[in-house]
Amino acid sequence: MRKPGKTPLPQDEVALFREAVRGAVPLRVAARAPLQLKSPPPVRSPRDSHDALAGGVSGPVALERSVEAGEELTFLRNGLGRDVLRKMRRGHWVVQNELDLHGLNSEQARLLLAEFIGRCSKRGARCVRVVHGKGLRSPNREPVLKGKLRQWLAQRDEVLAYCQAPADQGGSGALLVLLKA
Repeated sequence: MRKPGKTPLPQDEVALFREAVRGAVPLRVAARAPLQLKSPPPVRSPRDSHDALAGGVSGPVALERSVEAGEELTFLRNGLGRDVLRKMRRGHWVVQNELDLHGLNSEQARLLLAEFIGRCSKRGARCVRVVHGKGLRSPNREPVLKGKLRQWLAQRDEVLAYCQAPADQGGSGALLVLLKA
């Protein structure tokens, strides 16, 4: 293979090459969402708040398939295969938005989560990350919001599945959430 800047190719070789690739069509680039290194600030409107309160995230819920293996939370709606969780852990879906609940009490976190899930669903986001923290500054150094998120997320119809985030995305202090398309 020739390096750029060396002696030019003979005209007959250039013509031969052009003849060989005359009908070639460039490959299309795969459509991928760009990686956002910093999440945008939350955008709130009175309508988002109203929808969040109307939809609510409280009350009893029948968890369709929820597994708590040690400290790791996972959830999968009926009808979805376990490969969905595997794909989530491996980064099959790009994280399109993030919510950080650090420092919030349960009520604040519940309302903000409802607004966030509703807003992301309306905008067509497929995979989001919810950071709940590891509970290092909580009483008894236990995560308070982690257990509550299990119920809150399972109550939302928009949520298809969730699992613990990979270590480089928050590990046991964050969840990846898959939303309906």
